Amino acid sequence: MSSHPPLTRHPRKTRRGRLAVGALVTTLFGQLLAGTAVAAPSAGPQPSGRIAWEPCEAPSGQGTFECGTLTVPVNWKKPHGETIELALNRHPATNPARRIGSLLINPGGPGGSGVDFAFGAPESFSPALLERFDIVGFDPRGVARSNPVRCDSDRVTARAGLLYPDSAASFTTLRRANRALGVSCRALTGSLVDHMDTTSVIRDMDAIRAGLGEKRISYYGVSYGTGIGQQYAERYPRRVRAMTLDSNMDHSLGTWDYQRTETIAIEEEYGQFADWCARTPSCVLHDRDARALFGSLYKRAKAGELVLPGDPPHTVTTRDLQDVAFVNMYDPDDWPQFAQYLADLDAANPAAARSLRQRGAPVGFPYFPVTCQDYNFNVRSYGTLARYERRLARLAPVTRLSSLAWTDLTGCQNWPAKVANPPHRLRVKGTPPILMTNSRYDAATPYSWGSDAARQIGREAVLLTYDGAGHGDYWLSPCARAAIDKYLLTLKTPRRNTHCPAVWPTAGRQSPTGGLTNPLPGLLGTGRQGWGPRA
Repeated sequence: MSSHPPLTRHPRKTRRGRLAVGALVTTLFGQLLAGTAVAAPSAGPQPSGRIAWEPCEAPSGQGTFECGTLTVPVNWKKPHGETIELALNRHPATNPARRIGSLLINPGGPGGSGVDFAFGAPESFSPALLERFDIVGFDPRGVARSNPVRCDSDRVTARAGLLYPDSAASFTTLRRANRALGVSCRALTGSLVDHMDTTSVIRDMDAIRAGLGEKRISYYGVSYGTGIGQQYAERYPRRVRAMTLDSNMDHSLGTWDYQRTETIAIEEEYGQFADWCARTPSCVLHDRDARALFGSLYKRAKAGELVLPGDPPHTVTTRDLQDVAFVNMYDPDDWPQFAQYLADLDAANPAAARSLRQRGAPVGFPYFPVTCQDYNFNVRSYGTLARYERRLARLAPVTRLSSLAWTDLTGCQNWPAKVANPPHRLRVKGTPPILMTNSRYDAATPYSWGSDAARQIGREAVLLTYDGAGHGDYWLSPCARAAIDKYLLTLKTPRRNTHCPAVWPTAGRQSPTGGLTNPLPGLLGTGRQGWGPRA
């Protein structure tokens, strides 16, 4: 257990910075969005509303950076109450004479660090974007350096073993554990944990826009970061210059449709993996049926017969199998190693046990406080949950269910905070064109989510389809990356119904990143217990 950093109550002057690298300067701001006046944290003259930046250094040592903080209310309905500090950084445009403005970026999660995302910008984004934009990252409220959510680690660990209930009694135990965990988060974090919804995050983001002195912002969000962007565009359409939403959320979904679409997506992408193995001689499963192999492993795991040697031996569960399959769907470049893992698992090779142990230990913990305040996932009884599980297994006879979606559902049962930002269909009107991209096969954010979100947005949305597999099109498809760069720089979108060709792993081929580093794998595990969050 760990104590939480104190929240600050107006008008106290002393505050604690959160950014680990470089000096931070606390910045106060005045008038913000929608005519709301936010109180200065100390008495005296009205602050300028700008962020004060100081030089800081990226962990990699690459690029030139500035860091700062911005004070925002814990509860935007009580702007004169408790406050927290958001941590920010920026990589200034390398060609100031041609600078367009600020490009805010978010890597998703919920729980991914935007500051870490921006620190990696010199290696992850094209030179053209670095030249023309200040790349601005921020840690959303409750994440990393922005008053991180803290929860009782023992309760996190105990709850982890309860997320797949198999009876009414175990469902009741899960509900009690969820509530106890949420109460511990509140005790260790303070009232912030009850204000983690995306509506609060977009209010923060507009405070950042005001603090940057920008009338309009450009934005790139991936995964859950698209949910932030979608809802920002909905609330503040006139404050958007350009917006790219890569691998989209669909916040309109009810409980069953959320499960259904995620489960179909993992089944389809695993099918793409199996088909790739069948046609690719370098895949170690080339001469085997990868679908049938997964089914065989699943049956052995369900019977408790999938045991890996070691001291002590490790019994692989169906959850282990589903988790490791899911995480290896993020980037097809991982498929050769995933195929080897399945072969090792089938042969009871100790190497498979080592791979399992390399998955992250429980970490905490902004993921569920956000998810459980953005979706109303409560189900009436274990009987409803069991019916869902049977129906999902019929939809996905190989993978059975999406472990991400399932633990979203079970992890939110009886969560103590209210659903502050319930699902709804987007109502966006008055933005410039919004470029949306989605992979055709994406187990984390299904293609159906992107196409449905684009339909909700309507004529303001232009959907580009990447016909391959994986999550985060900017680093998977040179075609998609070129379209995103062109749009952000020139505001010119691709033609409607544009498709980018699939890029599949091939021995000796050039990486589709074009020399850039895909940052998403390194940003996993920052917010969700186990193998990482959505992005």
